[in-house]
Amino acid sequence: MSKGEDTRQRIVDYAAGLASKVGLEGLSIGGLSEVLGISKSGLFAHFRSKEALQVQVLEHAAARFIETVIKPALAAPRGEPRVRALFQKWRQWPKLSGMEGGCFFVAAAAELDDREGPARDLLVRQQREFLDTVANVVRTAVQEGHFRKDLDPELFTFELFGQLLAYHHAARLLRDPKADARAKRAFEELVERARR
Repeated sequence: MSKGEDTRQRIVDYAAGLASKVGLEGLSIGGLSEVLGISKSGLFAHFRSKEALQVQVLEHAAARFIETVIKPALAAPRGEPRVRALFQKWRQWPKLSGMEGGCFFVAAAAELDDREGPARDLLVRQQREFLDTVANVVRTAVQEGHFRKDLDPELFTFELFGQLLAYHHAARLLRDPKADARAKRAFEELVERARR
């Protein structure tokens, strides 16, 4: 990796962690310049605009999510074990990510849901790809005979995503000590319904 690529990687890594706490709009080339000890012109040379920085941060967070959650989950045996691995890794993502502010994508979704532009477009594409991956894992569980044949993989995915959003809200905002236990119980009930 060249010095320029190394510097860019360091900037994006720091910016992703910061964005998990202050949001993508909270990122500024001037602010990053001060904290990282890089000139504004040097930072501008890497990103050209705040919007380009936001897009790079989204791409970086997605790559980290794939390495931390998706790839390890897909290494589990096909069917229900893979669904379970995906749930477990996804639930642990805020801790595994190394970003202090919790789930980067929950924060980004709340921030970008009504704002048009390249950052929102990328986040929507990333989220759809991820949800498609989950639905495909559920389809495999049906094919393996672990889940019932008439199960709707998209509905299962929708419910699972809703459960994990509720878990994030309870754990992060409400600091509910029972959030993890409730998330696990809700998942077990979802799986049990999928088996019938």
